[in-house]
Amino acid sequence: MTRYPGKAARTIIAAAALTGLVTVSPAAAEARNDLVIGMGIEPTGLDPTAAAPVAIGQVVWQNLFEGLVAITEAGEIVPQLATGWTISDDGLTYTFDLRDGVTFQNGAAFNAETAKFSIDRIIADDSVNPQKALYSAIKSVDAPDDGTLVLHLSQPAYDLLYWLGFPAAVMVEPKSEPTNATDPVGTGPFAFSEWRKGNQVTLAAYPDYWGDKPALENITFRFIADPQAQAAALNAGGVDAIPEFGAPELVSQFETKKDFAVVPGTTGMEVVAGMNNAKPPFDDRRVRRALMMMIDRQAIVDAANSGFGTPIGSHFSPSDAGYEDLTGVLPYDPEAAKALLAEAGYPDGFSFTMKVPNRAYAERAAEIMQAYFAQGGVTAMIETSEFPATWIQDVFKDTNYDMTIIGHAEPLDIGIYARHPYYFNYDNADFDATMAAIARATSEDERLNGYMQAQDILAEDVPALFLYAWPKIGIWKAGLEGMWTNEPVPSNDVTEARWSD
Repeated sequence: MTRYPGKAARTIIAAAALTGLVTVSPAAAEARNDLVIGMGIEPTGLDPTAAAPVAIGQVVWQNLFEGLVAITEAGEIVPQLATGWTISDDGLTYTFDLRDGVTFQNGAAFNAETAKFSIDRIIADDSVNPQKALYSAIKSVDAPDDGTLVLHLSQPAYDLLYWLGFPAAVMVEPKSEPTNATDPVGTGPFAFSEWRKGNQVTLAAYPDYWGDKPALENITFRFIADPQAQAAALNAGGVDAIPEFGAPELVSQFETKKDFAVVPGTTGMEVVAGMNNAKPPFDDRRVRRALMMMIDRQAIVDAANSGFGTPIGSHFSPSDAGYEDLTGVLPYDPEAAKALLAEAGYPDGFSFTMKVPNRAYAERAAEIMQAYFAQGGVTAMIETSEFPATWIQDVFKDTNYDMTIIGHAEPLDIGIYARHPYYFNYDNADFDATMAAIARATSEDERLNGYMQAQDILAEDVPALFLYAWPKIGIWKAGLEGMWTNEPVPSNDVTEARWSD
């Protein structure tokens, strides 16, 4: 039987106990079957279906909890606890064939009734699932037999398959549901072992796992908030890997050390300079295109993020399936930008205000963009906005702004430009129709083609200045394999991690 683990391109991580400054000989390193991972944030609980922080999924998704489907590192949808599915011609009925012989880590069987329980819990009126809105198209759930689950939708929503692969939609064993936040039970290759609050969570290999057994026996997630302390822990041997190193300016010290691998990748977060498309001069497409050509995106990445990050030309991340590099549609070209501004009626430029949240990445980018705009005759005044309270109310809710800078962290969120109202005040009938067609898709090719068309529209129309995809900076010990380079889903999937021979 072929297994589709729903992990992506694998790069592995291996094990490391809390050995402090102890030196491990090569022979001992080959025998290791544990791994210590450093994380900047400790989760508030361990049930990703009941609370929002991404740190929860970064510990338990794929390692402990699994879903009907999974998302690979390449952003692809693959079978997991469902071996396959069919979609009705009208896109309103999804029938899943469930994997046989799967047990939860408390010994209970996984079947259609437990799958129904898990989905019903997400869509219930009193649901506390942080991503409940993503599953709102599900009208009802049936379990006609142990091996079959049927979802009835109120409207076509092909992206539902993608969302079913996310941490918020993992399968939950009913008896464990009340205590999953502190003593989680899933179907994954690792089971919960211990949580030392304020310090670490440990997972141990589950001996009755239904799929391929992991190479590692124990995984420890250590919580180290300060980037300087993260670097010290790596150098001292207290951790083996930090998949999301928090200080780009400190990375260079590891790039020259043969004992470490520095692996830059991307996440699903797009940093954009949103514009109020209903307000002059941003209601003029020519002005928006001119502003895009006034800035050098790579220079912003270099100056604001020490070179880590991927310039983007639309609201899509390189970690998403269907990504197109559209930075060449409106490349840095200050002379062409000035000519386009003159054509739009602004030969002498204009002035506007950037309301920037008090986040380092946004403030740095704003200062660099201000200088680029000035070279093109455009005056951008920077106004700091307290985040989240003031920015959320003033910019996001009241749309009382000209331009802002923010990172959109929700994966695959290009559809926000079809929301009405939304803080961009963007209205494009072709884009709305494209998003509606994606929802009606009945195949993955049709879905991905739709997303490519959506990217093309935004790259040409520029409702926001598309800057860069937020980086995932991985640093781990040499010889550690199986870590994800990119991160379409916030995660630390270590199910295929191992130390090389």
